[in-house]
Amino acid sequence: MALPALLPVRGTRLACKTGGYSAYRPGVTTVQGERNSLAAAAVASVCVMGATGLVGRALCASLERAGVKVTRYSRSARPGFAYWDPERSQIDREPLAHCDAVVNLAGEGLGDKRWSKARKQALRDSRLHSTALLARTIAEVPDPPSVLVNVSAVGYYGDRGQEAVYEDSAPGSGFLAELCERWEQATAVAAQAGVRVVIPRMGVVLTPEGGALGKLLPVFRLGLGGRIGSGRQHMPWIAMPDAISVLRFLIVSRDISGPVNAVAPETTTSAQFTNALAHALHRPALFPLPGIALRAALGELSETLLEGADVRPRVLEQAGFRFELPRLEDALEALLPR
Repeated sequence: MALPALLPVRGTRLACKTGGYSAYRPGVTTVQGERNSLAAAAVASVCVMGATGLVGRALCASLERAGVKVTRYSRSARPGFAYWDPERSQIDREPLAHCDAVVNLAGEGLGDKRWSKARKQALRDSRLHSTALLARTIAEVPDPPSVLVNVSAVGYYGDRGQEAVYEDSAPGSGFLAELCERWEQATAVAAQAGVRVVIPRMGVVLTPEGGALGKLLPVFRLGLGGRIGSGRQHMPWIAMPDAISVLRFLIVSRDISGPVNAVAPETTTSAQFTNALAHALHRPALFPLPGIALRAALGELSETLLEGADVRPRVLEQAGFRFELPRLEDALEALLPR
């Protein structure tokens, strides 16, 4: 299979600021190189849903550095953004009819609030309504984009213990697995219209700016961190720079469609992760958080911390994708501010 030109390469560490977002960037991945690779794949414009989130902001900045025109969508009318309201089935169709690719990162944060009945419905609606509207609109516009990259999550696999899972593994059980399955199915209309649909099942994205790592950092810096639950549950993760490289890689990789496990190749358990984080911060990890306490505090949401799967990135590896930060120790060293 012919590989696209867009491949991350090893380089020196260089911190950069992009619209308030602090990101690791490979020193030899130059702006000119990024521009050339996207131009070679004829990618000049990209529409991004969920552009104001952590991953969305980093992706938009990366694309714009490469000279790509980025159209950001927002649920509120605001200058510089295209408008959409999935709950009312309203969307600005014009940008979708004139872009080369669409990346959908939209959805309420899974770990932001306890999973009450109302919260679970909000998590469903924010993903299913938005994806269905987007897929339907892409299928209807006269000149649709060539690819829809619709981000899902490794929660698709549910709790699999020590079983290794790949892109063709069956879905798991439980709320999150069922949500991910329906979420991915909502893209079918676009695929049936001939649009290449790629579904990156994203692991925990590591960035000190927020998400799981951002929430853990204050606790571990105080020396109050420790093992979560048994610590044996797998924790598929990916460093933010690699998450962005994966999304860009999937935009231009015309031979890839369907699910793609967007996780680092290093298998990591929760205990290994917390130990590595404590070591990186030069702090002890002496205060375990028992599963019973998490369940009492978080209810069903605790599943995201106490369960997991050994997710393997087989499609990316077979396609020749090269991770910049494949090892957890290296990722933490690169990402954590000194």
